Amino acid sequence: MESTLTLTTIGALLGTMIVLAMVPSVSVLAVSARAAAFGFTHGLFTALGIVVADILFIVIAVYGLALIAELMGDQFRLIQYLGAAYLTWLGISMWRADAKARIADSVSQSSWLSSFLSGFLITLGDQKAIVFYLGFFPVFIDLSTMTPADTLIIVLVAIVGVGGAKLVHAYLADRAAVVFRDSRALRGINRLAACIMITVAVALLLKTRDWI
Repeated sequence: MESTLTLTTIGALLGTMIVLAMVPSVSVLAVSARAAAFGFTHGLFTALGIVVADILFIVIAVYGLALIAELMGDQFRLIQYLGAAYLTWLGISMWRADAKARIADSVSQSSWLSSFLSGFLITLGDQKAIVFYLGFFPVFIDLSTMTPADTLIIVLVAIVGVGGAKLVHAYLADRAAVVFRDSRALRGINRLAACIMITVAVALLLKTRDWI
């Protein structure tokens, strides 16, 4: 089955995921700590664990949204309104976030498996990720025309976007044992991500009114 996603949609989804994945967070600190303490390869395996958990959340969110939309019909707009509200709250939180980043304490074990599990379990333990994707995807995906090929493309976008951003953090941490010392750079990334989150929320609201 062919994909219904356009190149513009894929590009917008990829760009948004890259920016949001660059924002300092627990997962970023985990990748940085592993890379700084044990080398780039451990940062890579931590990033791999994060991406695998994200893929799991993406599949749940995409097919969960399709099922909810089918069951609720027109009432699905309520879910979209809640998603827009949540994305707006996330955007405001990012804008106001402290720009000072700290490298998380590294754990004592240093096997590649422990690095992978660190990233996987940290991400899997963040149930807010599902809520985020439930609000995020309706802007980019037409649920009524969703195909398996669309799901595969979204997964690939997540691998490139999320995984690529985490590897940048791993590389920087491996080379300098620190990620973005300049608080102004951190603040800029946070505020760019905040603007994207709020823009996505507005787009979601407009979509519920059939304006886009």
